[in-house]
Amino acid sequence: MTTTKTPRELAETYFTAWEAGDFETVRGLLADDVDFVGTLGTASGAEEALAGLRRMGRVLERIDVKARVAEGGEVITWFDLCTSIAPPAPTANWMHVEDGRIARIRVTFDPREQLAGFAKQR
Repeated sequence: MTTTKTPRELAETYFTAWEAGDFETVRGLLADDVDFVGTLGTASGAEEALAGLRRMGRVLERIDVKARVAEGGEVITWFDLCTSIAPPAPTANWMHVEDGRIARIRVTFDPREQLAGFAKQR
């Protein structure tokens, strides 16, 4: 028996799995042709999106969700992106869900501290 998750539940599962480094679960939530546009890059398709999440996952310590709002197939999550390379970054993530999968993701935050942190790692 399978159950269909609501868009809000999909977003909750996405963030929990990403934070845990469970990319198999994340992959199951994404549409094959997911379109990602974020402050640090873009991705077309699930494999490119996963590659970006894995890169950020290398420095991800936790995701501190402050609020989540869902309306129809749209979900906005407001959180602090906590990494090992920079102070927490207040972040907005918008997801659009179609046919039970995440089809579009848009992310915005001030990237200056993360970029400086990545530069120090080189």
